Amino acid sequence: MTGQNASTEAEAQSGEPDIASVASAFADPRRARVLMALADGRALPAGRLAEEAGVSASTVSNHLAVLLGRGLVTVQQQGRHRYYRLAGDEVEGVLEALAALAPRTPITSLRQHTRAHAVRTARTCYRHLAGQAGVDFFQRILVAEWVVGGDGRHHPETGDDELSSAGKGRQYRLTAVGAEALRRWGVAPAVLSTERPLRYCVDWTEQAHHLAGPLGTAITDRLFELGWIVRGTVPRSVTVTPSGVRGIAALVEGGGPVDE
Repeated sequence: MTGQNASTEAEAQSGEPDIASVASAFADPRRARVLMALADGRALPAGRLAEEAGVSASTVSNHLAVLLGRGLVTVQQQGRHRYYRLAGDEVEGVLEALAALAPRTPITSLRQHTRAHAVRTARTCYRHLAGQAGVDFFQRILVAEWVVGGDGRHHPETGDDELSSAGKGRQYRLTAVGAEALRRWGVAPAVLSTERPLRYCVDWTEQAHHLAGPLGTAITDRLFELGWIVRGTVPRSVTVTPSGVRGIAALVEGGGPVDE
């Protein structure tokens, strides 16, 4: 039996997914904080992750070993340091879904209030813009009819717009006008299809939609490139700069950038 046939037969004989095994890795609050710290797509060293989790370096190593063993993070050696990152956007999707369904913890300190406010105002959801800033940007391009197919609001009563639907409920599509405006703004044509449905997330702090998928990532990368958003001091948080406030308004309300 060849290796390929053996692999195919093993897959055919495998049972149901062992959800409990993976879910247990999310169950510890310290590991959850580590995962959330990595949820903006960046790679971070163990020391920084220990600070975020509120544990010692030796303790965070144990938690990272669990996350590595469950395939939730990957690690890369650079010099004397090891850098960890999420294994893929599927992990971020699970985090967003859990965050949407989980009860809110009480805020008992100024530090917690500051962090919660920063994350709600503007953050990255893996590699796309989320929070109030992400929802607001999506609303702007809907009003401008760069995107059609929904109103950008969360409608749980319909049954096809669940918090964990990962953008499969509404059938948003990019219009020709939107594709041209974004192309002139600097977004790569490869992600500007007017045929494929656009991915979106139900934002867990705003209970509304923000753009996700390849187009959401490309737009967020462009916002960073132009300095319209910058990373904040709180993990995952970003700040919309004054030039970003002006630029986004001119971009969408003005019908797109003017060619040089």
